[in-house]
Amino acid sequence: QVQLVESGGGLVQAGGSLRLSCAASGGIFKFATMGWYRQAPEKQRELVATIDSGGNTNYADSVKGRFTISRDNAENLAFLQIDSLKPEDTAVYYCNAHLYIGRDYWGKGTLVTVSS
Repeated sequence: QVQLVESGGGLVQAGGSLRLSCAASGGIFKFATMGWYRQAPEKQRELVATIDSGGNTNYADSVKGRFTISRDNAENLAFLQIDSLKPEDTAVYYCNAHLYIGRDYWGKGTLVTVSS
């Protein structure tokens, strides 16, 4: 059974940093494109960043230069380093594992709150 568990969220002041982690189990990690998404209050879930099995990354324009996605294939972990946090980054951040079209797995999310 595939499980994704996020951690690392919390309350931080604007300008601060957080490192989110996603622990994956179920044997799919090395094959999956890992992604981070976020959903702010009363907004739709949006893509933040992805990293494929080869280490190629993709970022939303709104986070380029501030967010860094990475993965540790040996430990089945994905990370999102968030720097220079802004109040508008406040959201629940979700880990995603994408294998192919129609086969996605999601974690339950971790809340990031940025105070001004």
